[in-house]
Amino acid sequence: MTTSAPAPIPVTVLTGYLGAGKTTLLNRILTEDHGKKYAVIVNEFGEIGIDNDLVVDTDEEIFEMNNGCICCTVRGDLIRILEGLMKRKGRFDGVLIETTGLADPAPVAQTFFMDDDVRAKTRLDAIVTVVDALNLLARIEDSPEAEDQIAFADVVLLNKVDLVDAAQLAAVRAEIRAINPYARVIETERCDVDLGEILDRGAFDLGRILTVEPDFLEATHTHHDEDVKSISLRAGDMKPDAFFDWINRATQEQGPKIRRLKGIIAFEKDPERYVVQGVHMIVEGDHQRPWKVGETRETRLVFIGRDLDFAAIAAGFDSCKA
Repeated sequence: MTTSAPAPIPVTVLTGYLGAGKTTLLNRILTEDHGKKYAVIVNEFGEIGIDNDLVVDTDEEIFEMNNGCICCTVRGDLIRILEGLMKRKGRFDGVLIETTGLADPAPVAQTFFMDDDVRAKTRLDAIVTVVDALNLLARIEDSPEAEDQIAFADVVLLNKVDLVDAAQLAAVRAEIRAINPYARVIETERCDVDLGEILDRGAFDLGRILTVEPDFLEATHTHHDEDVKSISLRAGDMKPDAFFDWINRATQEQGPKIRRLKGIIAFEKDPERYVVQGVHMIVEGDHQRPWKVGETRETRLVFIGRDLDFAAIAAGFDSCKA
């Protein structure tokens, strides 16, 4: 009798600027009666670890990474920790990674694209960004990291809504939508959220999202007054060779500026929808499902990034049309 390989373990990345409430959210996850076991990876900034001591005492295992922000040099540590977890006899229901408030979430996300072993045994479930409603607008002005964390998010937890009035809350909502029109926004006080809204949702899995929310990529072409902007592109069928050549060149040329890209591609003479998604210079794709009878064959592609060359992106995209 053959046994199937264990299902990949979902990994949730908790990010957000300093003081937004990430540790509060992490403690809520670890203390709620959900019957699941999580491994926790806490990324510290600085040589002396503090966040680990702020996390509640639970049965979960805490792994500290205090080499600074999770970046190229620390990604190896993250891979080793994840690989070590996968070898343990006692399986975890999920892994939580809390990044420092100064971190760019991209290198964490890239880990799940780049390492074959990690990719086979885990899946990036969602990037959850905690936002401080009271201070977000000021942070957007003086901290590019705060913008980037929102740009990468699959879910934005708009926290501390009890500390602002209706007008302030509306302004913060508008700012988040301007930076990332595609993230789900959940308003909270003290990170009090139904954990089913943020854990094991497959939010980073565009194919799954589109199955549940077919209109997910329907946001219109959006410009943001600051550096982070998004562009939505539409077309009919695309030429596959031209598209793959262009998307690979575009991500190499503008990769450091690309926070997220995602889309559904209709390739000429291809009976199946093709889903593509990427982070920075890493892009991947796969067929999702056949186009349904009566369904409009339409290509929809979204870029979110900082200082992107929209004209070059649009021209390259147009050159791939069948």
